[in-house]
Amino acid sequence: MIAAYLEIRDGKIKKSSLETLAEARRRAADLGDTAAAVLAGASVAGLAGTAAAAGAAKVYVLEDPALADYSSQAYAVALAVFAAETKPAALFFPATAMGKDLAPRVAARLGVALAADCTRIEVRDGALEYTRPIYAGKALLTVRLKSSPQLASLRPNVFPAGPPAPGTGEIVKMAAAVPDGAVKGKVAEILKEESAELDVTEADVVVSGGRGLKGPEAFALLRDLAAIFPRAAVGASRSAVDSGWIGHQHQVGQTGKTVSPQLYLAVGISGAIQHLAGMSSSKVIVAVNKDPEAPIFKVADYGILGDLFEVVPKLKEELQKALKD
Repeated sequence: MIAAYLEIRDGKIKKSSLETLAEARRRAADLGDTAAAVLAGASVAGLAGTAAAAGAAKVYVLEDPALADYSSQAYAVALAVFAAETKPAALFFPATAMGKDLAPRVAARLGVALAADCTRIEVRDGALEYTRPIYAGKALLTVRLKSSPQLASLRPNVFPAGPPAPGTGEIVKMAAAVPDGAVKGKVAEILKEESAELDVTEADVVVSGGRGLKGPEAFALLRDLAAIFPRAAVGASRSAVDSGWIGHQHQVGQTGKTVSPQLYLAVGISGAIQHLAGMSSSKVIVAVNKDPEAPIFKVADYGILGDLFEVVPKLKEELQKALKD
């Protein structure tokens, strides 16, 4: 059995988790095995049907009052107990902020290895092989894990969710077994960004800015442009993030987040290989740059050669007109 931990946000299973489950299904099929889903929380049994509909042959439900809010301590205990009792061949996590926090803690409790932030998983000679970027994305490392269960976190928007393949959907309820005193702190309040911007990995449209914006103030232009579209988010290149113009959570690229929106607008981004690695799977790519030799134009479906400070306001005006019509 290959199990996939499914992260829940606002009462729903995250898209990245469904991608993780889909990859677990594919690799389990290669090995002649089955895929399972793991849900953890205080009251999550109602989501078991969604997991089964996504192809899980079994859905393990771990419920405990201590799991009402995410706690790395409580969740690590619950997942470690699950793995020890069910003995899956592998346990996959989405490499989200939560997954990156939880997976190594579970690995430490089980005393096993972890392949973190994987971008490819294959079966070769009957064994799973994990590929992940190293040295800030400058090289790729492929490894086999000798320990059992094998733990891996999968980068969001890299592994396709695939078509629905409903499983048998057997629901197995397990005691989370979080002992008293295991949680040293509790969640007092969850604070969201004031703008309540959609995460770039979940957006259908991503408007990204780079060094060409010349400063943090220019990101207001991109936010105004993104606001025209439903389910849109603002992204950024590494250079813009390293300059402190926008938060790291907006970074798209090899060392940031991988996105695959319907539309990707690259504004003032030259198109370094590390950035292209995080957005080249976008359905339609539109680039705005004043440098005709910018590498971004080689991957763009449409290119606009010009000063972004002139192009973006005009583009915004034309989009607003088109939406009114």
